[in-house]
Order: sequence, then structure tokens, then C-alpha cells
Amino acid sequence: MELYSTLETLLTTSDPSEKISLFRTFYAAYRRGEITRECTTEPIVFTHPSYHEHCKVIDPQDVPRRTKLNTPHGQILLLHAIAHIEYSAIDLALDAVYRFRGLGEAFDEDWLVVADDEVRHFEMIVSLLEELGSSYGEFPVHDALFEASMRTLSLHERMAVVPRYLEANGLDATPLILRKLEPHMGDAMIQKIVAALHVILEEEVDHVRKGDVWFEYACKQEHQELSSYFDIIDKHYPNSFPRKVNVNCDARQRAGFDKDELAKISLNQC
Repeated sequence: MELYSTLETLLTTSDPSEKISLFRTFYAAYRRGEITRECTTEPIVFTHPSYHEHCKVIDPQDVPRRTKLNTPHGQILLLHAIAHIEYSAIDLALDAVYRFRGLGEAFDEDWLVVADDEVRHFEMIVSLLEELGSSYGEFPVHDALFEASMRTLSLHERMAVVPRYLEANGLDATPLILRKLEPHMGDAMIQKIVAALHVILEEEVDHVRKGDVWFEYACKQEHQELSSYFDIIDKHYPNSFPRKVNVNCDARQRAGFDKDELAKISLNQC
């Protein structure tokens, strides 16, 4: 198996079952050291996400709202939204390896481990969806994460935006979801969702931490200050900081954000 051509196939495979099966085969070969790097073509800038044939893509503001979490329908909408984030995250991790070449085995290893985690997260959430009689693709989705990846085609910007902004936002958002679910812990499905979210939250800390390491590497390579993070985020997501509430200071600190960054992000909550 050749690394980059296989990743391109993975990144353009729309059917989730087919993608995951191919990834499992590829990742097992990678772990056995059977992957070559012979592709000489430049990476493609994709025009649409891999899921565009499997899911109906709509504007983020039109995605169904997740309310009434004590009902099966509300739980399905919540799980579908999480499944879509995890499925998008598979492609984000694979695209990092596909796009940013020549950075060495450590870089490839980091983001393929992340991809493997995201596959596991996706399957975990989809299994809960199926328990409720639903499936991934039943509801429309947005492509905001894909659009963010295609707007950040340098390592410097990608590591700032994807792991250190978008995934780090998940570190803040998940505790809010857990608090909303807490009053309904008598429901067996709610208990399963909470358990899954705790697994995802803890493992996402490591993903953001990997982004922190490679953002610092990119800053050194491009002779940029670490503070350039805020310039990049303001470029793509103006007025994102500071935030007055709901910053997960502990998780962000474990993920590599330093005290000065947390002060700018959290309006001194941390």
C-alpha cells in the first residue's frame, strides 16, 4: 500500500462503512510497517467533503436543534450531531498526513493515531444511534469543519485552527452537554451517552495536545511567534476571544495552552 494514494482514496470515499473498512486495512498495514511513500503527485484541494453523497449538506444555522434530551428524538439529534463531528474529524486527521508531507514518521504517527481514535469514537456513537433506531445520514449536516480545513493549507494555520481552535472548542462544549444530560441520568440511554462523551472528552485532550506540539513546530519553521495563534484565529473566526464563560481551563491546560493564552481566551477565568 502506498501512503498518499491510499489516503486520497480514503478522503474521497463517501460511504462510512466502506471508509472505515478501508481505514482498518490500511492502518493495520501501517502498524506492520508495510506502507510505502512513492506518490509524486501534489495533494488535492478538495471541493467537497467525503460525506457529500451520504449526507444532505445544509447551512450550519439550519441544522436541526438538539432539544428535549429526555426524549428518544432529542437523543437521536444529539447523537447524530456528535457522530458527524467525529466522522468529520476522521477526515481532518487523515488530511493532515495527506497534505503536510515530509515532516517525518512522528507527524504521520500522531495523526494516524488520532484518525484511529476518531473512527472508534464514530463507531461508538453510531452504535447508540442504531440502538435508537436511527443511523448516520438520516439528518442533514453542515460542512463547517471541512471548509475550515480547506481554508488552512499551511501547517501553521491548520494546527492553529483545527486542533487548537475547533477541537479545543469541543473541550469547552462537552462539559456543557454533560450538564444538560445530568438531570436525566435515570434514563439508560442517557447513561450510555454520558459514558461515551467522557471517553471522547479525555481522548480529545490528547488530540489538542498533539496539535499544540505541531503548532509550535510550525512556528519555529516559519519564524513565527507562538502568539500568532491569536492572529490566525482572528483571521478565520473574528471576535472569538475572550470568552466570558464556559472555558474548560483544566482540559485546555492539559492540552498545552499556557497561562498567558488562557488569560486571553477566558477573560481571566483560568
